[in-house]
Amino acid sequence: MRCMAIDDEPPALTQITGYIQKTPFLELTAACYCAVEGIPLLTEENIDLLFIDISMPDINGLDFVRTLRKKPMIIFVTAYSEYAIDGFRVDAFDYLLKPIGYLDFLYAAEKAYRQYKLRRNEHLALPTSPVAERFFVKSEYKTMPIEIQSITHIESRSEYLRIYTETTSPVMTLGSMKSIEERLPADRFMRVHRSYIVHLPKITSVERSHILINHKIRIPVGEQYKEAFRNYLAVHSL
Repeated sequence: MRCMAIDDEPPALTQITGYIQKTPFLELTAACYCAVEGIPLLTEENIDLLFIDISMPDINGLDFVRTLRKKPMIIFVTAYSEYAIDGFRVDAFDYLLKPIGYLDFLYAAEKAYRQYKLRRNEHLALPTSPVAERFFVKSEYKTMPIEIQSITHIESRSEYLRIYTETTSPVMTLGSMKSIEERLPADRFMRVHRSYIVHLPKITSVERSHILINHKIRIPVGEQYKEAFRNYLAVHSL
């Protein structure tokens, strides 16, 4: 993915550009110290993902994004958590709170990359091609179909995955969380713990740091994933 970074603070811009350059699936196309400097570059270059600070002189990141006719995916980077809701109101893909660790950056970037690949696949597919709604896994010497819509959650157990559905008994298969995440629609599934992925439409309630699936299955929300999950709740709450 072709990336651009905008931040008026040199240390913060250096950090973000460094993170972009060390991430294999990201390509740094441009880095700017103010939003105005970025306008011609966004017009001339094909930018897939923009990392932008919110609190900047001349024009802040929120107002700048609102002016864009052709918007790349936006990840806001800021020191002020109160901007989170405003960020998602302008269709931001994610939100990173300073100081930013590489793991938080990578988690947001990987989500954006999954969405990028999904959009590319949809664009390249023939108009009559159906979107894949199931995949096959090997389990107990058999190859079994898994209907994506029926999945409630997925649990990682060492080198194995346990896939829970509404229609069958849990299916155990060899695989990693990263590999299964890449097969699932990013707008419907979220990793909320190093050992759990949940099907977001199946959530029936949230109790403190736990998610309830179908009113009875309790899934913990890991510390590393709380911010992203809170942002999801904020965007989808009245």
